[in-house]
Amino acid sequence: MAALKYNWSLKEIENLFDLPFNDLLFKSHKIHRENFNPNQVQVSTLLNIKTGACPEDCSYCSQSSKYDTGLKREKLLDDDSVLIKAKEAKENGATRFCMGAAWRNPTDKNLNKVIEMVKKVKNLGMETCVTLGMLTENQAVSLKDAGLDYYNHNIDTSESHYSNVVTTHSFQDRIDTLNLVRKAGINVCSGGILGLGENQTDRASMLRSLANLNPHPESVPINLLVPIQGTPFENIAPITESEFIKTIAVARILMPKSVVRLSAGRLKMGEAMQASCFFAGVNSIFYGEQLLTTDNPNHTDDQELFSKLGINQAQ
Repeated sequence: MAALKYNWSLKEIENLFDLPFNDLLFKSHKIHRENFNPNQVQVSTLLNIKTGACPEDCSYCSQSSKYDTGLKREKLLDDDSVLIKAKEAKENGATRFCMGAAWRNPTDKNLNKVIEMVKKVKNLGMETCVTLGMLTENQAVSLKDAGLDYYNHNIDTSESHYSNVVTTHSFQDRIDTLNLVRKAGINVCSGGILGLGENQTDRASMLRSLANLNPHPESVPINLLVPIQGTPFENIAPITESEFIKTIAVARILMPKSVVRLSAGRLKMGEAMQASCFFAGVNSIFYGEQLLTTDNPNHTDDQELFSKLGINQAQ
């Protein structure tokens, strides 16, 4: 089993992308099988606990206040509402409950409310994850003290392409928050979105930024863009299925021990595409009919898919 590597060059990663498709998937599956049960998938559920009115201008996001997407703005959910959803998620087999709020960065007052949610979900025996935007060092420490298991903060795309996607914060802002999360002792959940008008070099560069973090993110969500009407990316050209699957495979090769999660966009993926992603190195998905504001396959459909593919849920 190869040692973990944290100094990948862009050229090395581009060479992986340039491998014949079958050779790349053979290589990634071999590494996947060496580190994980290839027929077991961890299931998480994501709940939007505060919707809309975000001051950021992420060009793909329905929750940005900069765009008219028809999304209804909603205040932070109360603890009881969150706990009901967490219990439902656990009953459906989810082992991790993720909570997302549309903030650039949380105020300390709002963070304290989220911390109470984290504690109550933890008491159910579930792992917890939140995505709240940028954090201060003290806020990261407070979340760790509350028992938070994971903090999600996606880097989205490559550093060179970043300003074409977002202008209200920088790529380095994302890395800075990840460093604070890691320093506080919280597991890092960070990945990207494919289909943001990037090219293959951008995808290689995005994965390089993640793979050269030491240690690697414990969780790496890979999203397929769901174009939202009213956002600048509503008519953007999609990437091909093979480009998406290849990116999954390269992620698995670069970060052998990280959990790679198939996240947004699964409604656009047929059975064969999802099966190829599991073969290439995916070993986690999001359960539930909604991911923040975009639709997701329902619980029954995923159970049927697992049954067809002989996949078991991690307990």
